Amino acid sequence: MIAYNKDSITLRFLGGCKEVGRVAILVEREDGHKCLLDYGVSFTDDEPLFPEHIRPKDIDFIALTHAHLDHSGGLPLFYSGQVKPMIVSTSMSAKLSSLLWFDFIRISRHNLPFEEVEAKEAENNVFKVEYDKEIQKGPFTIKLINAGHIPGSASILVEVNDRKVLYTGDFNTIETQLLRPAELDNIDFKELDAVIMETTYANVDHPDRRELEKEFVESARDVLDRGGIVLVPAFAVGRSQEIICILKRYNFEYPIILDGMARIASKLILEEPYYLKNYKFIKNALTSVKWVTRREDRRRALKSPSLIVTPAGMLKGGAALYYLKRIYNDPKNAIFLVSYQIPGTPGRQLLDSGTISLNGRPEKVRAQIKWFDFSAHCGRKELLEFVSKLEPETKLFLIHGEPDAITEFISQVKERYEIDVLNPDVGSVYSI
Repeated sequence: MIAYNKDSITLRFLGGCKEVGRVAILVEREDGHKCLLDYGVSFTDDEPLFPEHIRPKDIDFIALTHAHLDHSGGLPLFYSGQVKPMIVSTSMSAKLSSLLWFDFIRISRHNLPFEEVEAKEAENNVFKVEYDKEIQKGPFTIKLINAGHIPGSASILVEVNDRKVLYTGDFNTIETQLLRPAELDNIDFKELDAVIMETTYANVDHPDRRELEKEFVESARDVLDRGGIVLVPAFAVGRSQEIICILKRYNFEYPIILDGMARIASKLILEEPYYLKNYKFIKNALTSVKWVTRREDRRRALKSPSLIVTPAGMLKGGAALYYLKRIYNDPKNAIFLVSYQIPGTPGRQLLDSGTISLNGRPEKVRAQIKWFDFSAHCGRKELLEFVSKLEPETKLFLIHGEPDAITEFISQVKERYEIDVLNPDVGSVYSI
């Protein structure tokens, strides 16, 4: 039994605890008013895994941090019946979420609990808001704040019953070629009663961004100078565009190929300059590379030295597999992984063992394999800097991270700060 007074609120963690993915948090008043923060999906042995169930009629609305499926992928589940809750999000997140939902349905090898009609209904029930604009939804006041993660990503500030809860979502306080860093300066940290913070890289310090960019470009040049091909599997939304911007920033002289769903995502991203750091530069970068439009373009890309950027970032599917099968057995080629590799994914298998499963059996990869930490998340240093802003009375909840990383991070927080830091389980409920 949770004890609370009439002014308290509760936080119920429906997913994303001690794991990376399927994030969902329910914020509830004593009188039953509820808002849902994200509702994502993850994969266990390739099976989609959704957060704990909640009925659409039991929530006032949903607030979405960003489009990636581990935060948005379960939202169509709420749109099969008569009650259709509103989704509060940025306009960019609305476009990109819709793109990812329909692709998820199209490529899924499983019987998903929703189809295109539910995804369309979810798309139709989005209420689009700009950054830093307070909106009132029943007893809740919501504000979306630039999170610096992918175009349109947001941290969510929720105020209800004089309680203030900040949910960071995935956030990045380091400037990239594509985006401005998270804009948290206008948050009054002294007023926060609770913070729900992601910990994807809680035990990793990212390398210096500019030095990493130089290393990436120089490594790519080395491969192409010897006549090889560089395959860069990258997330369609955010990472693919960032990689192309890096190459253009350093005047990369070899052909750059853009393939897969990253092409559609790039078109959508270019429709909204507001969410980008330097629209003119980014537009020039994305439109000056070769976009694959037909099968012959793919075959041609493999005939001479070139760098190919294409999903999927963890090699779970997409056009990346087409190229991988054709370059993996030649040591003059290279595969540069630039995205987070969840344990159990083909990309993680490649990093850990140097093999990839083709035709049902592991094959030794003779091409060069490198991982570049182009993270769109805060690393340990940035997370600790963020925690240093909090007051001792603020409750800090750590989610969206691997168990060992969270445990290690908690120890470091307790060594440095007098903060009540909590590591919730899925299904746990806390009174604020």
